[in-house]
Amino acid sequence: MQNFHPENERSLRALEWLNFFLVQTGVGPFLAAYLAASGWNPARVGYALTFGGLVTVAVQVPAGAAVDAIRRKRMLLVISLSVLVTGAILLMHTPSSSLVYLAQALLSGAAPFLGPTVAAITLGIVGAYGFDKQFGKNKAFDSAGNVVAAALIAALSYEFGNRAIFVITVLMAIPTLICILSIDGTKIDYARARGGNNGSGKHGLSSLLKDRVLIAFFCAVFLFHMANAAMLPELGEMLSKDNLKAAAPFMSACIIVTQVVVAMLAARVGRQAAQWGRKPLLLIGFGVLPIRGVLYTLTHASGALIAIQILDGVAACIFGVVSMLVVADRARGTGHFNLAAGALATMVGVGAALSNTIGGTLIQQAGYRASFLGLAAIAVVAFAILSLAVPETLIRGHENPLRPTHERALASSEEALDALPERPAI
Repeated sequence: MQNFHPENERSLRALEWLNFFLVQTGVGPFLAAYLAASGWNPARVGYALTFGGLVTVAVQVPAGAAVDAIRRKRMLLVISLSVLVTGAILLMHTPSSSLVYLAQALLSGAAPFLGPTVAAITLGIVGAYGFDKQFGKNKAFDSAGNVVAAALIAALSYEFGNRAIFVITVLMAIPTLICILSIDGTKIDYARARGGNNGSGKHGLSSLLKDRVLIAFFCAVFLFHMANAAMLPELGEMLSKDNLKAAAPFMSACIIVTQVVVAMLAARVGRQAAQWGRKPLLLIGFGVLPIRGVLYTLTHASGALIAIQILDGVAACIFGVVSMLVVADRARGTGHFNLAAGALATMVGVGAALSNTIGGTLIQQAGYRASFLGLAAIAVVAFAILSLAVPETLIRGHENPLRPTHERALASSEEALDALPERPAI
């Protein structure tokens, strides 16, 4: 049953600001520039980044299972944050190979715990029927934090050097920690946080593994990111050939436009997903990707290309919010919500990794235009799978196809009791 009461307000506000500050603790795309400026050649930089990506993909599913199993969600966040900060501190030193790879192992190993744990805390506080709107709000704060972080890191690293990136990472962990501790742990229901199963979850796990809808959705997600991930890097690479000095400001502008759109739309997308359902929004998000790929081939004007990033913001917003809602819908009652979310993240990571390989091969063989069109074609296949093989997953009322009848009846009776007025105090 849903557990959204006025006394949860303080924890929810802390949760939203946690999303804002937590995004600023990652070093992400800035690491490549830092290593290159420190004398690393492109091949060494690529190997280090690939290593980090492989660690993240390998840890995603086990991290989701761990988030399901561990009751003390706030403690798990604090430990993961501490590991992340340790990795950032290591990178403040002269970047030898051993230090960089150790730091990458820590950063990439901690990251898969952060997002799922925040999602689990959200579900544990508001319940399944409040998750849509609250997760949309979380995503809006997350994107707003991305915009502020990018601007802050760009300004301070320009003034004080690339090592300031990691100093900012450590400093931003302080408000993140304050937000974690401001969440009332007693408001996080353990059963709801893992998808609503108090027991062993064996039946629930087998239901997930046999869920054809979820498998089809994961296939569509895999292809979506295989088409999407390489598009913006390829665009920056193409433009940098003609104007190297303008490439970095152009990429920053594209990233900021995308994140601003996400910040503006995420809360609304969460509300609309509860009203319209998941599939109409997902069709919009998946549908704009092939359009974006084609548009990249029609112009080289910076202003027009930056404007096209609005479509990227729409797609990123819808996917970022609604994909997690689909997983929550299908995992409800199984006790393995976070395991399923980890599997989703794995599909995203593997698809994104292959995207760069496929895109680069197409550029080598036939040029940038062919690469954008090829990626757009993959996006069309993703859209077709979503359209034909994934039905609406929003569970109206109290029905859940993965829960036994007696559990649905019990949930309905508990929520009915919650709806009764409280007895006056004597």
